[in-house]
Amino acid sequence: MSEAKSAAFSIQICRIMRPDDANIVGNVHGGTILKMIEEAGVIISTRHCNTQPGDRCVAALARVERTDFLHPMLIGEVAHVSAEITYTSKHSVEVQVNVVSESILTGTKKVTNKATLWYVPFSLQNMDKVIEVPPIEYASPEQEEEGKKRYEAQKMERLETKERNGEMILPVLSPDRQTKEPYTVGFSQSSLIHLVGPSDCTLHSFVHGGVTMKLMDEVAGIVAARHCKTNIVTASVDAINFHRKIKIGCVVTVSGRLTFTSNKSMEIEVFVDANPLVQPGEGKYRAVTAFFTYISLDKEGKSLPVPPLKLETEEEQKRFEEGKARYLQNKAKRLAEKERQQ
Repeated sequence: MSEAKSAAFSIQICRIMRPDDANIVGNVHGGTILKMIEEAGVIISTRHCNTQPGDRCVAALARVERTDFLHPMLIGEVAHVSAEITYTSKHSVEVQVNVVSESILTGTKKVTNKATLWYVPFSLQNMDKVIEVPPIEYASPEQEEEGKKRYEAQKMERLETKERNGEMILPVLSPDRQTKEPYTVGFSQSSLIHLVGPSDCTLHSFVHGGVTMKLMDEVAGIVAARHCKTNIVTASVDAINFHRKIKIGCVVTVSGRLTFTSNKSMEIEVFVDANPLVQPGEGKYRAVTAFFTYISLDKEGKSLPVPPLKLETEEEQKRFEEGKARYLQNKAKRLAEKERQQ
C-alpha cells in the first residue's frame, strides 16, 4: 500500500488529561478513555466512507471488542490515540485503536489500551439506510482473510447477544440500602437516568457512542465502589454491543449490577435502555449492553482483595457461573498471549 493511501486509513488525536477527566485519586476514568477511542474511530470511518461518490454518510458505532486497561493514565499526562482502518466488509468498517500515555515531565510513554471497533455507515438522506463501504487495499491475501474471520466472529456474537437481551432491569435510583445486606447484588445495583441533549449527539441528532460508553462506565464504577468501598478502576470491558441508535430527546436508563467476583476483580453487567419521549407509539428498547471488569486499589495503587458476592437467588447464581466462565476464558487468553510474546 502506498504511503499516501496508508495515511488516508489512519489518524492520531492527542489531548492532555485534566482534573475533570479523573477520579479523586487522579486516575483517568475508563469512560473518558473509551470516549476518546470512539472519537478517533468515528472520524476515520466516516472520512473513509465518504471517499466514494453518491450519498454522504455518517458512521455509527456498532460494536467495541474487548478492551483492556493495561496501565492507569494520570492527570497531566498526554493521551495519544491512534486509529487505523484494518478491514472493510460490504456494510461495515473495522478500526483498530491504540492509546499511549505520555508523561510530559519525563517523556515516558506507556501503551494503556488497544481496542477494535466496528462501524456501520448510514445515509444522511435516510438515516435508516445503510450504504456500502468503499473497499481498502490489503498488504496480503492473508491479512484480508484474517479480517474476514474477525468480521464473521463479531457478527455471530452480536446476534447471540441480541437474542438474550429481552430482559429489562428495573432502575434502582434511590434504594433503601438499609434493607439490603452488604455485598449482595441488590445492595450495589445502581441506575442513572439521562435526558439526551444536543451536546450528547452528532450533527444528525444521534448519540455519540463514546458518550454512551462514558455513562456506562460511570454506572459500573458506582456499582464497584458500593461493593468494595475503596478506590476502584476499570480493568477491562468485554464487547460492547450497540443494538439500536439513540436519538436526541430520548431518556436513557443506564443500569448496572454485579454478576461475578473473583479474589481481585468484579464483573458488572451494564444495560442501556432508551425511551423516546416525543415519538408516540415507540416504547422503551434495549440499546446497548456490555460487561465491565473493575479492580479495587489501596492508596498506593496496589490491588486489594474484592469482597465475595453474596448470592440470594437461583438467577444470581446462574449469572455468577456465566461470569466465572467468562473470567476463566479471558484469563486463559491472557496467559496464552503472554506465552506467545515470550
